Amino acid sequence: MTPRGAWSMKRGSPVSDRKIGRIETFFAPPRWLFVRVESDDGAVGWGEASLEGWAEAVDGAFEALRDRFIGADPFRIEDIWQVGYRGGFYRGGPVLMSALAGLEQALWDLKGRAVGLPAWQMLGGKVRDKVRSYAWIGGDRPHEIGEAAEHRKKQGFSAVKMNATAEMEWIGVPNVFDDVIKRVEAAQAQGMDVGLDFHGRVHRPMAKQLAKALEPLGLLFIEEPLLSENPEGLAEIAALTSTPIALGERLFSRWDFKPFFEARSVDIIQPDLSHAGGILEVRKIAAMAEAYDVAVAPHCPLGPLALGACLQIAGRAGARSRHRRGGGARGGQGPPSLAQPDLPQQGRQLRRVVSA
Repeated sequence: MTPRGAWSMKRGSPVSDRKIGRIETFFAPPRWLFVRVESDDGAVGWGEASLEGWAEAVDGAFEALRDRFIGADPFRIEDIWQVGYRGGFYRGGPVLMSALAGLEQALWDLKGRAVGLPAWQMLGGKVRDKVRSYAWIGGDRPHEIGEAAEHRKKQGFSAVKMNATAEMEWIGVPNVFDDVIKRVEAAQAQGMDVGLDFHGRVHRPMAKQLAKALEPLGLLFIEEPLLSENPEGLAEIAALTSTPIALGERLFSRWDFKPFFEARSVDIIQPDLSHAGGILEVRKIAAMAEAYDVAVAPHCPLGPLALGACLQIAGRAGARSRHRRGGGARGGQGPPSLAQPDLPQQGRQLRRVVSA
């Protein structure tokens, strides 16, 4: 007789004898949504489905996921994901994919605890022991940038990301470009490598001008010079500059990333592990990126479980650039060089956050 919760190796039998008994969600400040999955024998896993500004909508999506997956085998992670993604008439988008991501992360955590292995080990093992992390500094004035960059340098960071601009007009004037350049130079004066985040705030004519003006500064990348809903404009900007183009935090599946790979309009992709379907979906996106010689920098301005999930990919993906870690109001601050954690350990830390 098979012990309760043991693996079943009989042909045609389920992967394990466990069944999902409960799927719970928890809101936590400042803007996090945590997911807890419990099997009928008491095994537990945690994930994060945070979607900035839309946590309540994601929480609502879990009603359908509970209807589908209570009673399912929690070890069949790929099967559950495929049913969750393909089982309804409508697919994709930030709400559904964030809900799927949180559920999928929790299933990896549950399985990892049960078999005593972290997710990166079950995905084939890590290919690096440390991941370089850049810090967010924001700031809109040169003196603020210099002070923030100095602070991050003292923390041990060697790279930062900052705002490129506020909202701008369609066409720029030289003094606007001068202000952006001064702020970049203020961070570089502290010995920092710099990435600039446009946040898609700039119109195409201005983005073209800025990309050319910033090229001599030797930036790590320019992020979202246009929103990803304007793929033709992004391809045009990519052809105008040698500065790497980064994007992807607002793309939610491999199908969303596909046209940017094919257009050769991106150099660094930034999928978010809590928005883009979870660990395995981002692993597939990273494999696609590798085939197009595109680097991967997982996006993570969220909570502790999202960070743990990101590191499973950052340590495992073959094509990797840097890990994006938020700061301040964007989700806390992480260390500059992040050692690979065991994802099953994250849940124990989370229980203190939820109960606080």
